[in-house]
Amino acid sequence: MRRTVSIILSILLPSVAFSQDRITGHDFATRSEVIARNGMAATSHPLATQVALDILKKGGNAIDAAIAADAVLGVVEPTGAGVGGDLFAIIWSADKGKLYGLNGSGRSPRSLKLEYFKENGYEFIPSFGPLPVSVPGCVDGWYEMHDMFGHLPMNEVLQPAITYAREGFPVTEVIAFALKQAETLKEYPNIKEVYMSSGHPPIKGEIFKNPLLANTLEKIAKGGRYEFYKGSIAKDIAAFMKKQGGFLSYDDMYRHHSEWVEPVSTSYRGYEVWELPPNGQGIAALQMLNILEGYDIAAMGFGSADYIHVWTEAKKLAFEDRAKYYADPFFNKIPVSQLISKKYAAERRKLIDMNKAAKIYDPGKIEGPNTVYLTVADKAGNIVSLIQSNYRGMGSGMCPTGLGFVLQDRGEMFSLEEGHMNVYAPGKRPFHTIIPSFITKNGKPWVSFGVMGGDMQPQGQVQIIVNLIDFKMNLQEAGDAPRMHHIGSSEPTGQQMTNGGILLLESGFRTEVIQNLMSRGHTIQWDLGGYGGYQAIMWDDKNKVWFGASESRKDGQAAGY
Repeated sequence: MRRTVSIILSILLPSVAFSQDRITGHDFATRSEVIARNGMAATSHPLATQVALDILKKGGNAIDAAIAADAVLGVVEPTGAGVGGDLFAIIWSADKGKLYGLNGSGRSPRSLKLEYFKENGYEFIPSFGPLPVSVPGCVDGWYEMHDMFGHLPMNEVLQPAITYAREGFPVTEVIAFALKQAETLKEYPNIKEVYMSSGHPPIKGEIFKNPLLANTLEKIAKGGRYEFYKGSIAKDIAAFMKKQGGFLSYDDMYRHHSEWVEPVSTSYRGYEVWELPPNGQGIAALQMLNILEGYDIAAMGFGSADYIHVWTEAKKLAFEDRAKYYADPFFNKIPVSQLISKKYAAERRKLIDMNKAAKIYDPGKIEGPNTVYLTVADKAGNIVSLIQSNYRGMGSGMCPTGLGFVLQDRGEMFSLEEGHMNVYAPGKRPFHTIIPSFITKNGKPWVSFGVMGGDMQPQGQVQIIVNLIDFKMNLQEAGDAPRMHHIGSSEPTGQQMTNGGILLLESGFRTEVIQNLMSRGHTIQWDLGGYGGYQAIMWDDKNKVWFGASESRKDGQAAGY
């Protein structure tokens, strides 16, 4: 739950290590980086990290280990991930010497029309219930990755997740808190039976078992993607949704398929930053970086009013374009190359006033949304950057009878405004917030990373990249440094920011900096949470070793061998 207080409280709070004139990453590090030779895994849960290492030690590669870790995360972090959600990945193939992108997002029900929402008086698609449910793409994404790059058999890859679901695991602090928040969904079908069988959400340290999910994972391990999309699981999902008054059908499940896509990139001070193209929001990070490249960020200094100001204005500019242009490219011609061009960034940069925060920016004129992130690297040099999500914690609240997982509510992200690029349509992929990222240097891998957390994801990614490149922080310091999170009303549903939004600041920014930003017109609040969850792996080509880092704000772990 977000807890915000007035700016007066943030001024009264003690500053953390901000007494000197220039700040370095060493002021923030919660621990040292993890360093290893043979392989590295960084996930949002220690048990998933250990499973990834176990798979690597058994002879699996980074792809096998990433799938295994993600399957475990769906068990131990049901509030963020699972087989009812979607998946995106960027994979570096050491053998091919190139990056591959996988879009594993699902499509809207083909029998649900835009007219249904209009006729029933909906202004927005609801967050919960049967209407926001789209096809879950996670399982097909696993098998696409495995078919292309995997080494160990899938039944061996999925066995750790099956074991944890069957035998149970101790609930961690962050997940216990998230499950408590999800108690509001207990009246939705099967939620209490699956996640609150003892009468309440499991608390920290309590052993939680999900035998129904263990059975489902066993079916997937034996029958593969066919079992999930064309077999008994697909039939059970379709029957459940029909009973709940939903539209997701067996035909929707049967027709689902993932897409291999070409990652897109921009250069930032000599480094190549890679994202996946829409229907995700990855290029928002590229747009922000292109704008920021025109400023001497290093000279401004970390935590300075000038840096925070230009970062915030760059975010506002990119997110107005996000609201207008980002959508399913199979339904629209998305001007990706223009949006991420240096020429376009230069024009947008001219709109920024260094002395004044903008209340509104118009989208640029173009010619012609509770998630898990993990990254794994192996001895051969393969690297996976993978992100997976149910969207709003427990997704739609729709928990199919007998299956032990919830279905995502990504359909909520559609607009109902006719003519909008992201307007709802049957068989269409909604706008997505989950975005894996990757950085190369001179065509070679450097950093695989991600930052979980809805619209915080591109904002967090940009802060990590600036911390690494401009402020010369190490991999752990870059994630531990205090973060900013700008919230505006500009959304992929078509609403536009008109009041300048709110700039949320984590503890640690100096009082005089906050006062300076307020004098420029920024509305500022201190916020305890909402700054995302970071995992990263870096390749040190000189010493031939992996560096790993994990989010200090959550339960995650980086480990290698």
